[in-house]
Formats: sequence, C-alpha cells, structure tokens
Amino acid sequence: MTLATLLSRTPQGLEAPLVRVEVDVGAGLPAFSVVGLLETAVKESKDRVRAALANCGHQFPAGRVTVNLAPADLPKEGGRFDLAIAVGILLASEQLPAGPFAGVELYGELSLGGELHGTRGLLPSALQAARVGHDLIVPLANGREAALAQGARVFVAPHLRDVCRHAAGQQALALEVSVGSPALRHDPHGPDLVDVRGQAGARRALEIAAAGEHSLLLIGPPGSGKSMLAQRLPGLLPELDDDEAIESAAIRSLSLHGFRLEGWRRRPFRAPHHTASAVALVGGGGRPRPGEISLAHNGVLFLDELPEFDRTVLEVLREPLESGHIVLSRAARQAEYPARFQLVAAMNPCPCGHFGDSRGRCRCPPERIAAYRSRISGPLLDRIDLHVEVGRVALEEIAASALPECSAAVATRVAAARLLQRRRQARTNARLDGNDLAVQCHAEPGALELLARAMRQLGLSARAYHRVLRVARTIADLAGSPGVGAAHIAEAITLRQLDRRFAASGQGDSVSG
Repeated sequence: MTLATLLSRTPQGLEAPLVRVEVDVGAGLPAFSVVGLLETAVKESKDRVRAALANCGHQFPAGRVTVNLAPADLPKEGGRFDLAIAVGILLASEQLPAGPFAGVELYGELSLGGELHGTRGLLPSALQAARVGHDLIVPLANGREAALAQGARVFVAPHLRDVCRHAAGQQALALEVSVGSPALRHDPHGPDLVDVRGQAGARRALEIAAAGEHSLLLIGPPGSGKSMLAQRLPGLLPELDDDEAIESAAIRSLSLHGFRLEGWRRRPFRAPHHTASAVALVGGGGRPRPGEISLAHNGVLFLDELPEFDRTVLEVLREPLESGHIVLSRAARQAEYPARFQLVAAMNPCPCGHFGDSRGRCRCPPERIAAYRSRISGPLLDRIDLHVEVGRVALEEIAASALPECSAAVATRVAAARLLQRRRQARTNARLDGNDLAVQCHAEPGALELLARAMRQLGLSARAYHRVLRVARTIADLAGSPGVGAAHIAEAITLRQLDRRFAASGQGDSVSG
C-alpha cells in the first residue's frame, strides 16, 4: 500500500466538518510535505510526527511522503491531526494493517516521545462523529469530554504505541464510559441567598428574574450587596437539560481553557472585567473564538460597574440580547455561536456612588451625574427588563439573628414557575415574541389601562411596553395566577425604576430608542 486515508475533523464554530487525512508514500528523493490550507501548528506537525515515529521504534519511509488534509479550502488549525498523520504514514508504508481504522476518527497532538496530548474543541467533533456512527480514538485527557456525545464509542490512548498495539490486535484500547451522574441543581457549597441580609426588594427582583429569565440592572451605592446578589442568581436557576448541557459544554470546549467536567450541567456564570474589549465580549480574533456572551450561553453574564465599560463595547450586546446568537465574520472564515444569556448588570447611582444617601455624602454636580448615566445608551437600557435600586443595608438588619430565606427555598418557587411556562409555551417568558406574546400575556382590561397610563407618563417605548408585559406574566406565574392582573402590571412597572427617574427629569425619550 502506498496510499492511506484516515478521518478527522476541524472545528468551525460549533460545527466540525470532516477532514480526510490522505497519506501517500512514493518513490523519489526523501521529502515530507503536508498540504491543505494549514496554519502554523499544523505545518509544524511534520517535525513532531517524524520524531514520535522514530522514538516509538518505527521506520520513517525513505521516499517521498505527501500528506493532504482535504478539503483543501477548509482552514486547518492545531495539533489535532498529528495522530492521524502518524498512523496514516504507518498504514501507507505497510507497518500497520488498515482494517482497525475503517470508520474511525483520530485525534491527538503528539509529543516527540509519542505521548498523546489533549486537544481543544474536541466535543463538537465527537458530536458530529456520533451522528454519522463513527468511532473515535482520542487522547486520555479528552476521553471523558468526548464521551459526553451520546451514542459515541470513544477509545482512549495515552501513547502512539497503544494505538499501534490496538491496530495490530495485541492490546485493545480502553473504551471510555459516558458521564452518568448529573450535577446537583443547587450546590450546597456555592453562594447562597442566606448570606444576603435585608434587601427585600432586590431579592424579590432576583427571584422574578430567575423565574422568567429576565435581564436585570442593580443600582446602588458601594457595599450594598449588588455583586452578592448577582453571584447568587445561578443557584436559583434549574439545572441544564441534556441539550443545553451539551451545547454549553461544546462552547466551553472551544474556549481558551477548554471544557472541565466539574462544570457539567451547571449554569455558566461569566463576569468579565470592565476593561474587556468588544472582541473579548462577543468573540472573534483571526480564528473566531467564542466570547463571554457565548460562554455565558444558557447561563448568566454579569457586568459589574456597567458605566465603566467602553460604550462601544456595551453596544455590541444589543443584537445578541434580542437574537440569542452572534455571527463572527472575518476575511477568511465565518463562525456562528449561540449567545442566549441572562444579563445581570450593576452600577453606582453616580460617579462617587453616594447619590441619594440620606447623610448627604454625594458632592457630584447634576451634569456629572447625567454624563455618568449617559454612558449607558437608551437602546441598551431599554432592553433590560428590570431596573432595581439596592439601598444601603441598615445596621439592625445586618446584626439580626434571624436568617433570611435560603437559595434552595427560592429555587423551588422558580422551578415551579418555569414548569408552568414550559407546559404553557415551551419557553421562558423572556423569550416570548410575536403572537405568543399577545396570547400568553393577555391582561385584564384594568391592567391594560394601567399599563397604557404608565406608557404615556413614563414615555415607554414599544419594546419597554412588551418587556413590562413579560415581567408581569412572570409575576403572575410566581403567584400561580392564570391571568395577568393590575397588581402584576403595577409591580412590573415599579421594577423599571430608571424609566420613572428619566420621566421625572424630563429625559424619557432618552431610553426609548
């Protein structure tokens, strides 16, 4: 045999197109070339493969060795093709039989000694392989990750020698067992609402946000507990279902740090620093990688000190907040990632943080306060469902001996409300749109009159009008009410406090874009 073909894949967003690793060993002067639109790491595989074969006791062919990674117009990156190239050379030079590799995809970066190192972004490839019925041979470090793909048969190999023994029938590779036990919905060691004293209004808003998957903005002075509240939101949310867990794991698999099994079925919580760039937030780069909004998919994106973010960075959130996905286009390639995240943001009421303090500690002039708040554009603010003030906690509440309600108790009510929504409309209230919004958020006549009056007085946009309806539907679900009443609408309106503030200052139009 002078020609061998093996299978692998390369990541393209959450897709993983098939790559045929074709190896030809022919006569002529000794030469080793790899072709097929390669990036630097793939080009360097020649040296790794040659050294690994020699150090494992195999003979490198004396003639001309040509490796083609097809299709030629598909960009290839990383060291994931090392194992397939090495095995292909052994097959083409008749040092191994070809039978054991029929319908098998191979992955792994080789060390110079032949050890197999893990590769990033393997889960999307394993999912695609399972759909077409291919087996996989992967490094030991990727075994449990690849086994998350339902229906995949995953063989793990710590070394090139183990793959060769497997092919020769001397010792079969171990079959990785799929992860069977899901994580607990509530982590008893994680952040708990029992630690938050006082803040009854903010706790209520957090429960509503969790129940309906609503976005939330917390406004309050330093030390009032805004970050504590945000960090406790994941503990109120239901665990990820199978499809959500796989999708979130696949995105993390493509990230810089890769997928970690301890995060399986846990809602992501991402909290980028306010110095983060637009690329860090939405993703991108020469090889488009998922950004923070995609890593927060099916979970929470927390933006602390919201006005300190560059305004152009914040504006990139507007489209994914509505669409739930992001398309990254570059000159040579395009990638699409899901980005259905729950936004929680926190900000001070003014630059010094003490505006509205009863002790009169704020010395910020009105124009400086207005400039500070204007860093958040009206169209972005309009897309946030809940704007809630978080006041300073009184000493009596901090020192109280009675413990507040814990996260597990609140999570039970949230789960019941989510179950109502799933049975009624197969999605959370925050995701209602079009005709579904009109049908499921149908309100009593008195409630609609109240909302119409608020819309005129506060200068609400059509978007804000619909968001109030969605929040009111969630409040009704928490109360077990089949319809949306005036009390539900009134509470939803009070939870958009910045609308009332802007209306009082005559700036209502600034949030209606």
